[in-house]
Amino acid sequence: MDLRSDSVVIIPMYNEKENAAAIIDAVLALPLRFDVLVVDDNSPDGTAQIVKGKIDEYPGRVHLIERAGKLGLGTAYIEGFRFALDHGYEYIFEMDADFSHNPQDLLKLHKAVASGEMDVAVGSRYLTGVNVVNWPMGRVLMSYFASKYVRAITGLKVADTTAGFCCYRAEVLRTMELDKIRFKGYAFQIEMKFTAARCGFRVGEVPIIFVNRVLGTSKMSSGIFSEAFFGVIRLKIDSFSRKYPQKSK
Repeated sequence: MDLRSDSVVIIPMYNEKENAAAIIDAVLALPLRFDVLVVDDNSPDGTAQIVKGKIDEYPGRVHLIERAGKLGLGTAYIEGFRFALDHGYEYIFEMDADFSHNPQDLLKLHKAVASGEMDVAVGSRYLTGVNVVNWPMGRVLMSYFASKYVRAITGLKVADTTAGFCCYRAEVLRTMELDKIRFKGYAFQIEMKFTAARCGFRVGEVPIIFVNRVLGTSKMSSGIFSEAFFGVIRLKIDSFSRKYPQKSK
């Protein structure tokens, strides 16, 4: 019997020894079968060794890509997407390692895409108000109004444009020319949604509650926000002259 999953959860990690084992266990314990792919950027705290222990514990269900150093969130996901497509996964997820995204919500994202309702399902903090727990107010406001700004510039009909908790149908990633995705931080998440929509795919949202990390250290920086602020303008301008490949009928 072939018990291989059609779903893989990509989890980039850098210095996540406090969370690595627990987040993998939580995803693999769900009633729907998900595989896990960790992309580790040479964490000096031994994160990769913990993941290798889980590879031994769950044969065939946990995978690891080890990279030479910190190369950016966007490039980590692009490598993960290519792995997922090469290995035949149909539903491909982005998820943080620190439990800010509830693993149980993977089931809701999967249902939204597998049912045919959406091609890209976004775990949205802002679809039904502001559903963020334990973030400083300044950061909540910055994130919320960043999404408002992105919507105004790009025309995206997505309330949480910078969300990093998503499910993609494999066809979306095969179509959208991953080698042309250029941004690495927050702007990467915006560019992925914008490009998917321009390629004719349905980008929808599922409400979630986002909880700030309890263990480990945040990887956010002011440079990430500046990339997003200026990047969306460039993204919109470039879109006027770019021909986007289209979803097959």
